[in-house]
Amino acid sequence: MKLLQRSIAAASMAGLFAIAGVTGATADTATPVVKKVALTPEQKTAFQAQISAFHTAVTARHNALSTAWASIDAARASRDAALTAATTPEAKKVAHEAFKAAVAAAKAKVPAKPIKPVRP
Repeated sequence: MKLLQRSIAAASMAGLFAIAGVTGATADTATPVVKKVALTPEQKTAFQAQISAFHTAVTARHNALSTAWASIDAARASRDAALTAATTPEAKKVAHEAFKAAVAAAKAKVPAKPIKPVRP
C-alpha cells in the first residue's frame, strides 16, 4: 500500500512538472546566485537598530495581547454571570452586546504585527 502511494505521488509530481514545463536541468540554471556583500559599519548599526526596534515592538505586542486576553476573560466571566441572572431575552441581548463591545475595545488596544527588518 505504501509503495502504491509513493508511486502515485511520484507520478503526479512528474505530471505537474511536465505540465509546468520545468525539468531538473532548467530549474537549476534558472535560479540566480545571490552573493552576500559585507555591510558598512553605518549599515550594520542601522540594521541592528532596526532589529532591536522590531524586538521591542514584538514584546509590546505580546504584552498587549496578554492584557487583551485577560480583559476578554474578565468580560466573559461577567457575561456568563449576567446571562445566568438574566430572566428576559432583552437582558441576555444586552449582556451579549456588552461582551462584544468589551472584546472590540480589547482588540483595538493591540498594535499591528511588526514587520521584520530586511538586511540591506
